[in-house]
Amino acid sequence: MSEEMNNEFAKMLEESEQDSPTPNVGDVVDAQVVAVGDTEVQVHIAGVKSDVAVAKSELDTEVAVDDVIKVCITGMNNEDGPKVSKKKADQMKVWNEIAAIMERGETVDAEIRQVVKGGLVANVMGLRGFIPASQVDLYFVKDLTVYLNNTYKVLPIEVDGLKQRLVLSRRKILQEERAQKQDEIFSTIEAGQTVRGTVKRLVDYGAFIDIGGVDGLAHISDLAWDRVKNPADVLQVGQELDVYVKSVDVENHRISLSVKDTMHDPWYDRASNYHEGDHIEGKIIKLTSFGAFMEIEPHFDGLIPMGELSEKHIERADEAVHVGDVVKVKIIKIDTSKKRISLSIARADKDLAATEVASSSTEEVAANNEDNSGEA
Repeated sequence: MSEEMNNEFAKMLEESEQDSPTPNVGDVVDAQVVAVGDTEVQVHIAGVKSDVAVAKSELDTEVAVDDVIKVCITGMNNEDGPKVSKKKADQMKVWNEIAAIMERGETVDAEIRQVVKGGLVANVMGLRGFIPASQVDLYFVKDLTVYLNNTYKVLPIEVDGLKQRLVLSRRKILQEERAQKQDEIFSTIEAGQTVRGTVKRLVDYGAFIDIGGVDGLAHISDLAWDRVKNPADVLQVGQELDVYVKSVDVENHRISLSVKDTMHDPWYDRASNYHEGDHIEGKIIKLTSFGAFMEIEPHFDGLIPMGELSEKHIERADEAVHVGDVVKVKIIKIDTSKKRISLSIARADKDLAATEVASSSTEEVAANNEDNSGEA
């Protein structure tokens, strides 16, 4: 080739380089292999005047002169040209794939590797992702170790390859699934049904029970026929049981459940041991504006109406009795339809007085008979 042709070719190459834009940090660009050494290869990048070295340790396959590989520009402040990385380019390819997945609203698999402060660290397509604690489940989970070494479907919600930031959400998927299941459940469920459920959460005021993908609330007063102070005393998370559907609010997506309504009510067994007219003894446990409640036996109470607390007219219950007093009463009514037992102190006292009068009269008659017998 003549010197004139060489000069012409050099001029064309220089013009070509000048026309090519200078790559920026973070760009993934094509790099043509121009030389292969023992530990590195030299590549030419459009827009860069000098060739750039790429360590062979960064390459996952053998390359030859004129092969084109993808590299990522990782730095520009280098006298020998920009810093590049083949591994970084491979990573950026994955970052771009995940960014596209996020744009399409699709899910990825996340293998949970570590529990850290504030959430979970997961492996996603070879990248390190983070699931904030608030995005792990539908509800707050105190012990995140239960998710370790498991793989879950998650949604990418923040993707930044340059900052190596990948934020994921499992909660959004669960919310979508729940919404779909809610539509299905609320289209079929009705008050009065008995369904199978699983205890999901215990709270101070009751238990949330999953009935096929939708949680219903069983209030603490509906967990058992006896008084319940703490839901954990009668239920445990994960327990399967039958529940009665008390009410369904389709508009607000709320279901009220009852555990006790699927069980036999022991009130009737206790009530069968008593009869109207019986005289019994018990302790006053509560005063109200309309009377006083007396404990007949543990978890089995009766009401003494205001007018039955005393033979005298009273305005307040504490004019006749106080909490803790042990009193004798007469059972005046057992209403099984309303599960109510009405008691009376006044009538018990009247019966006692009548018994004492009758007893005195009997003793008096007997004494007179003895006297008359002696005279005869």
